[in-house]
Amino acid sequence: MASETRLPSPVRSLERPYNYVCRALIAASYPLRGIYYFLRHPAFYPLFLGRLLPLSIISTLVYLILFTFTFLPQFAFLAIFHGRGAWLNAVILVLGEGLVIIQGLFEGFFVDECRVDVFDATLINENLESLVAPHRLLFPDAPDSVRKLGKPTSVAAYQPWSLIQIIELVICLPLNFIPYIGTPAFIIITGARLGTFAHYRWFELRGLNKKERKLAIRNRSWDYTWFGTMAMILGLIPVLSFFFLLTSTAGSALWVAKLEQQMHMPQDVTADVQEQEPDEPPPPYVDNPV
Repeated sequence: MASETRLPSPVRSLERPYNYVCRALIAASYPLRGIYYFLRHPAFYPLFLGRLLPLSIISTLVYLILFTFTFLPQFAFLAIFHGRGAWLNAVILVLGEGLVIIQGLFEGFFVDECRVDVFDATLINENLESLVAPHRLLFPDAPDSVRKLGKPTSVAAYQPWSLIQIIELVICLPLNFIPYIGTPAFIIITGARLGTFAHYRWFELRGLNKKERKLAIRNRSWDYTWFGTMAMILGLIPVLSFFFLLTSTAGSALWVAKLEQQMHMPQDVTADVQEQEPDEPPPPYVDNPV
């Protein structure tokens, strides 16, 4: 009977790649879902307008200076090897240089607190207040999730400032000089690193130790790569880069809400996940990739 229900061999050979593609699409969709979610919740607007709008203006000046003085020389050099595609690679290269400067100057010191607030407020909206409550003061009578947030009672970081990450960005910038594959490689490699921090705050809220965090990241490394790649693409958009930092944060919290829901499914629903072999990749997510 079992042999009758088994899929044909050609179909089975496509099942694994199909699952990987679906997981990549789902993970990459969360930064985009975060944009829609952020715009639908006006309570988040003061977080951007009050804290990050001035930094957005400063970042605009950074990009303006870079494009004025560095774009044409780099375009001329890339045109020798890339031909007509040199302008795109030059644009990405200058945007990457701006990202290094902005991350080094602003992100780790001025933006992270705001991202923690967006993340925690999104969890509260998604009925996960019990996850946030042990780690910060909450005002239950406040009119919205943002105003419910009091001071953290433990160390609160969405993404720890990392000198290594900035060094990796600098080291990977020359990839843009490689024709055709260089720019996509730069975005995916740096995005993969960025994606590993997507759930740092969640691990913090759940009290995971360093070993448990590494295991969780390894089990979803494929998914974090594509979440980070999409977040990286949005982060390269000048002027709006700080805005997209907040929307991607909301997207990562929406992803957490889905994972928490899956973790609390009935035992018989998740039994096949628990029986998975250790060497197998993590199972595909059950939400619709579209």
